[in-house]
Amino acid sequence: MHTGLKIAAVAAAAAATFGTAYGVGSGVAPVVAEKRPAAHEAHETHEPGADEDGGAADPVPGGLQVSDRGYTLDLEKDRLPGTTGELRFTIRKDGTGKPLTAYETEHGKQLHLIVASRDLTAYRHLHPVRAADGTWSTPVSLPKAGDYRVFADFTPRGAKEGLTLGAGLGVAGTYAPAPLPEHSTTARVAGGYEVGVDGDLAAGAARELTLTVTKNGRPVTDLDPYLGAYGHLVALRAGDLAYLHVHPHEGGPGPEVSFTATAPSSGTYRLFLDFKHDGEVRTAAFTVHAA
Repeated sequence: MHTGLKIAAVAAAAAATFGTAYGVGSGVAPVVAEKRPAAHEAHETHEPGADEDGGAADPVPGGLQVSDRGYTLDLEKDRLPGTTGELRFTIRKDGTGKPLTAYETEHGKQLHLIVASRDLTAYRHLHPVRAADGTWSTPVSLPKAGDYRVFADFTPRGAKEGLTLGAGLGVAGTYAPAPLPEHSTTARVAGGYEVGVDGDLAAGAARELTLTVTKNGRPVTDLDPYLGAYGHLVALRAGDLAYLHVHPHEGGPGPEVSFTATAPSSGTYRLFLDFKHDGEVRTAAFTVHAA
């Protein structure tokens, strides 16, 4: 079923399945990445056009739209019967409905897939495989039932910039949304790892965030390259789950990995840092506030 034909049905099914309403933030500007020539750049938000007064419209944050700039994220199934299963989807060209089959390769992959729970306590960074007909697929294992958001981060071949499309995903079962974790500058990760974040997000101003990785109290100075970098940072805004994929400044291989980002408005954000050590990818999560 194409996504455009099932939006109303999905909304009704989600309400019936989970019986829990959630708010979408309004009047909050998107998080945007600060460009630096030596750093990997994040996908920019898209400015769709002028507002009613003839001025430039506010940029649309990544991941909030199922369709953008001529492409649509078409999930084959927007509900999973359990916490393990397979995700299958196609990026379709608007107007023709034909699958997109030509992508730019960025950070070793043609498409990055993020799955995050609406309460921002669950996060998966997946790398699906594309079949010849343009269908992407990947196994997925999620920690609990509930309401999720799927983000497809990619660049069509020949495009000047990438885009991120988002769609809702329901996982059957008892849904008990958790409160957003409290603000913390330290995250503990299985295996004896601890990641600290130094720096603050600020509304309307570029700020540097430095994340330091230690293991059993000792600095990790031999991080493994992961998708062409020593760390990948995804920021999701609490409320509407506006998406930003930021890549680090040059440097490494640890213990510090630094990024520059701007939060144009005050608010709460959830940061997810993927890093690789001893051959295994690990994720540290933080809740931070933009002043």
